[in-house]
Amino acid sequence: MKIANTPQAPYYAVIFTSLKNNADADYEKMAEKMEELVKNQAGYLGHESARETLGITVSYWKDLDSIRNWKKNSEHLFAQKEGRGKWYSAYRVRVCRVEMDYGF
Repeated sequence: MKIANTPQAPYYAVIFTSLKNNADADYEKMAEKMEELVKNQAGYLGHESARETLGITVSYWKDLDSIRNWKKNSEHLFAQKEGRGKWYSAYRVRVCRVEMDYGF
């Protein structure tokens, strides 16, 4: 994994924090499928992820419409349903506008 190469601010970040209760082979397959699918989503800029019992994925987006369209993607909707029913005991989604971005 590498740090996402994001454009000059402003842009948006979606922070998905989750507590897993059951991580099985189906979970890993779905996570890989979503990673491949999101790369082709209009407005997607990149993501960073750390997964253990507490999982945190931050995805970066051009604008709010791009985020809304990803949320409505039929395969993503199915993954969300599976997550609520099988893999997560809790999750939280936070959407933020990135005003500043710097590093080395």
